[in-house]
Amino acid sequence: MTQKIHPSKRVSNIPPSAIHAMTALSKSVEDVAFLSWAKPTGAAPAHIHAAAMAAIQNGLVDGYSETKGLPALREEIAKKLKRDNAINANADQLIVTIGAIEGIAAALMAVVDPGDEVILPSPTYSTHINQVLMASATPVFAPTVEEENFRLDLEAIRQAITPKTRAILYCSPANPTGAVFSKQELTELAKIALEANIVVITDEAYEYFTFDGHDHFAIGALPEMRDHAISCFTFTKNYAMTGWRIGYVHAAEKWIPQIGKPHISFSICAPVVSQYAALGALQGPQTCIEDFRQKYESARNLMCERLDRLPDVFAYQKPQGSYLMFPKILREDGHDSKTFCEKLLKEAKVSTTPGCDFGPTAEGHLRLSFCVPEDMINTAFDRMERYFY
Repeated sequence: MTQKIHPSKRVSNIPPSAIHAMTALSKSVEDVAFLSWAKPTGAAPAHIHAAAMAAIQNGLVDGYSETKGLPALREEIAKKLKRDNAINANADQLIVTIGAIEGIAAALMAVVDPGDEVILPSPTYSTHINQVLMASATPVFAPTVEEENFRLDLEAIRQAITPKTRAILYCSPANPTGAVFSKQELTELAKIALEANIVVITDEAYEYFTFDGHDHFAIGALPEMRDHAISCFTFTKNYAMTGWRIGYVHAAEKWIPQIGKPHISFSICAPVVSQYAALGALQGPQTCIEDFRQKYESARNLMCERLDRLPDVFAYQKPQGSYLMFPKILREDGHDSKTFCEKLLKEAKVSTTPGCDFGPTAEGHLRLSFCVPEDMINTAFDRMERYFY
């Protein structure tokens, strides 16, 4: 008897991405005001393009690099980690990856076995949830404290730990909430991880984009976390290099060969042309990062001002970082964020991302991106004001 061919349960049980579903649905609507894309609308700085073009012209990009990445790039990354993150890194503790996302996926594959549990704060980045599921592990959610800018609930995390817990995975500055977890919070989180003998995997994609005196802190900078922290970074946000797909992982030497195994299986190596672009990014002027940060802070302030004019529709926590925010929908129809966002797209021509993808405490919210031009923000909110009032 011939069995019917079907996809794996591991993949079939992962719901479609609401982020990408909204992007696809938006293509069917003309003249959309996009607040759903978490990607910079500007181009990477010219010196990055120049570095990539020089590498192409010099015939450097057509073969594989070392699987861990170009030695010169890893040396520059190690310098950056020491300078900006207080992480005492060396090139042998680094793997260059296809964005932070591939690094996180490889780290999870190296850390968890099927049936293990990974704790995530909720709301959390939807892709992190799916990566845990892809590793055949179980996501366990610890709610954050929304009324206090989505801060970590350390006691909830402690209570979520079981004998099956192998890791904690978080993003700071956070996607989708814009929360920045403080050094004090993360020092306490480190104590919890050490007591339970588990690993902390971090997504630090928005590390430079913090506001109002809030500072990014890398838990990997704590000496006691040397063997317990796997830190994932990216060039894609800092330098508006989303399409280049280039990032890196830092971990203790004992973890690097294990993370390298899935990395080789997933990718062999990161795209070599992107590695040369990243090398140019680190060796070139860094003023572009602060320029981007100021641009996003201005756009955040504008978005908050516009949200203040919709007090019966949304309540929000002012983002401390990233270029994302996560308002709560106050209307009665807001309990189903997917339907709410689809109606907003079709009837008001404003594209947003429903909160339902971002963990069990995220329903009833929507994610808004303020890395778009300010004209786009104003257009979107002009339309929402007419739509709701």
